[in-house]
Amino acid sequence: MARLALSSAPRSVYWVLGALGVLTVLGLIRTFWNSGPDADGASQPPLVSVMEVRPADLADVVTFTGAIAARDEAAISAEGEGGRVAALFVDVGDRVSRGQVLAKIDNSLVAPQVASLEASLEESKANAAVADAEYRRAQAVASIGALSQQEIERRGAAAVAAASKVKVVSSQLAEARARLGRTEVRAPFDGIILTRNAEVGQLGSPGAGPLFRIGRRGSIEMRGNVAERDLPRLKVGQAARVRVTGVDQAFEGEVRLIGAVIEPSTRLGSVRIELREHRDLRPGAFARGEVETGRGSRPVIPQTSVMSDSGGNYVYLVGADNVVERRDVRIDGSRVEGLVVAAGLTGGERLIKTAGPYLRVGEKVRVAK
Repeated sequence: MARLALSSAPRSVYWVLGALGVLTVLGLIRTFWNSGPDADGASQPPLVSVMEVRPADLADVVTFTGAIAARDEAAISAEGEGGRVAALFVDVGDRVSRGQVLAKIDNSLVAPQVASLEASLEESKANAAVADAEYRRAQAVASIGALSQQEIERRGAAAVAAASKVKVVSSQLAEARARLGRTEVRAPFDGIILTRNAEVGQLGSPGAGPLFRIGRRGSIEMRGNVAERDLPRLKVGQAARVRVTGVDQAFEGEVRLIGAVIEPSTRLGSVRIELREHRDLRPGAFARGEVETGRGSRPVIPQTSVMSDSGGNYVYLVGADNVVERRDVRIDGSRVEGLVVAAGLTGGERLIKTAGPYLRVGEKVRVAK
């Protein structure tokens, strides 16, 4: 029955089966051919691009970040008993002079006391003048016996008491005037208003926090954080360059102070760069600083050529007979051109720029022309 079905099949079926058989045989031949020792690419080493390592003359630069700050600043609070803020005369960014009134505290209680004591002082002075005159007259007639000795002594004591009363009232008036003066918040030196926390009607007292923060005029600096390994390279007096976010201009300065303590949690030290006052140097602005500590000749290599593992940073070189070699390197910073090599390369080596992760030590490679 099966033989009858096969013999009755159309001739086109035989042609299709034959074509499939021929294609299968050709595929097997091609697979065998490509897997043979003469297959294209299988017997040839990988193609890599290399560069000759050449030392370049570079500046040794310590870079750090931080913020612009006033070198000398003071927190201004209400003094004495305090009170509510009655008036404000300055705002943030205003330049002020020493002794200038920044704000006034309500003096409705102190001012009447001053006026009352001023009147009492005038009264005491008048009484003292009368008592002194009576005592002098008593002394003038003492020789003729017009007044008893007791009366003369009484008038002398009254004159002394009146003079003492003048001193007491004068002291009380001076104290009241000082309290009245404290109701005027004044600038302690020439400077610029950094912050203003005061508002009209706000309660101002010594324990209520500062009303203003003022920075001394002409005193501006950058406060930066430096990596622990770079801190020993900095010295007081070194020239520095500071750039502020949003400002194209670079500001020249010098190292004023180097911190004596390393922060244990961040392993960072502090540095302060003295700058000249400029309208674009606003306290609080983010800044980047750099200090050139010397110059030297060191190789600069592409970042794509450097790899890392548990042993540290390393690169692949093309050695004798175009065999891949590993070389451990120590990286010391970066430039626009690439990474600066502090140790591991001297110059003249053939460095594999890319494809390092796909190679292995001892493998033979072809160098792209």
